[in-house]
Amino acid sequence: MAPSLQFCSNSYFNVLIVLSVTMISSVTGVGVNWGTMATHKLPPDNVVKMLIENGFDKLKLFEAEESIMAALIGTDIEVMLAIPNYMLLQMSQDPEAARSWVDANVTSWSYPGGVNIKYVAVGNEPFLRTYNGTYLQSTLPALRNIQNALNNAGLGFKVKATVPFNADIYDSPDTNPVPSAGEFRPDIRDLTNKIVQFLYSNDAPFTVNIYPFLSLYGNDYFPMDFAFFDGSNNPIRDGNLVYTNVFDANLDTLIWSLHKAGYPDMHVIVGEVGWPTDGDKNANIVNSKRFNQGLLRHVLSGKGTPVRKGNIDVYLFSLIDENAKSIAPGNFERHWGIFEFDGKPKYELDLSGLLEDKGLVPVEGVKYMLKRWCVVDPEAENLEDLPNNIDYACSLSDCTALGYGSSCNHLSVEGNASYAFNMYYQVNSQKYWNCDFSGLAMLTDKDPSDGDCQFPIMIDCGYSLAQNSGISDVLLRIAGSYMLYLIMY
Repeated sequence: MAPSLQFCSNSYFNVLIVLSVTMISSVTGVGVNWGTMATHKLPPDNVVKMLIENGFDKLKLFEAEESIMAALIGTDIEVMLAIPNYMLLQMSQDPEAARSWVDANVTSWSYPGGVNIKYVAVGNEPFLRTYNGTYLQSTLPALRNIQNALNNAGLGFKVKATVPFNADIYDSPDTNPVPSAGEFRPDIRDLTNKIVQFLYSNDAPFTVNIYPFLSLYGNDYFPMDFAFFDGSNNPIRDGNLVYTNVFDANLDTLIWSLHKAGYPDMHVIVGEVGWPTDGDKNANIVNSKRFNQGLLRHVLSGKGTPVRKGNIDVYLFSLIDENAKSIAPGNFERHWGIFEFDGKPKYELDLSGLLEDKGLVPVEGVKYMLKRWCVVDPEAENLEDLPNNIDYACSLSDCTALGYGSSCNHLSVEGNASYAFNMYYQVNSQKYWNCDFSGLAMLTDKDPSDGDCQFPIMIDCGYSLAQNSGISDVLLRIAGSYMLYLIMY
């Protein structure tokens, strides 16, 4: 079982509120990913209450965190749990370890009135090219051992093990870039076919993560309108079929790949799909709402893709921003949420897909730290130390909003420094000694935010990594040195 994490006080009264809320107009076919890589986390009870009030009835988690599982008791929200990649080797080599994991994280919650666990995700994108084959040998044995453990626990008839793959495991040749030419990558084709066979034999779905944003992010020549769902001047023609968006083209490339593997009717789940709101020139509120609203309208319309009709089973990525995620893929990685870090909706989104301007219900009962910010002292001297201090602050906090094309990219050098200083101060829970920076900083009760760039105040009731495990242990993964270049030039 995952270790218990410290959030805000989770009272029995709050749990009763969650259990008593009536599920409103469930969002059939649409779930959401809830990641928790944040320095200050919202109380799980409050988040689960928000999920129910917004009508989400499917939830995908990246680990089986005990406090989250406890908050889900009795809600009937359908849950996909996950086993992290770092556990795959152990799960592949030791059936007893797989049994113990299932007992602790599935069986212990699967009782009448407990948690409605539907799937176990074995790893996350384990065949991603950037992993250089690290998990190729362990994924299938781990999948087998987990499903066998579920079967032996008497749960295999209702809880299925699956593997969320990245869409880079299949493609079409450059000479014929259409969905019908799609196949699994030659270097992993035999192994992928074996996994598909195992999934199919256990009535488990094939899960894939599809990111149209990354198609645009990685290719300056990619037609922007093809990333969205409101028509394209650059459609793809595949025989008699016409594709006006990359989501359908990508998904049908998978359908054809499964067809060629001998499984044309394989159940497919889109495990992650969404659009970030910051950290890149194309990552903003307007584009995110355009994509996510178009996606919901499309997947719930029943039209399906040109090859496969019907509603499409998807999980939005993601629920809440995560300020401690690795930014190796890009600064946008911390800004996928449809809700801010504090549970406020970023924009109106009609989860029914009917294109009504409906406001999302926020997380209620959020408590904040004092209205206090750390900024550059206008009377400070020795400004030659400013670059090093900015670099230090960004390396141990979150300065992704300062990057090119991001929401705070317009700030002056002093503004950049104030933003960096404040982020460091906030993620370290407003400890006064974290607002010094060689005498260059000062505390203020005047909000330095402007219309586009918000200087956040952390939530007070969340789980603080800074207080409990050391912020540096979590945020040292950030490449602070190159962030200095982004914000100074």
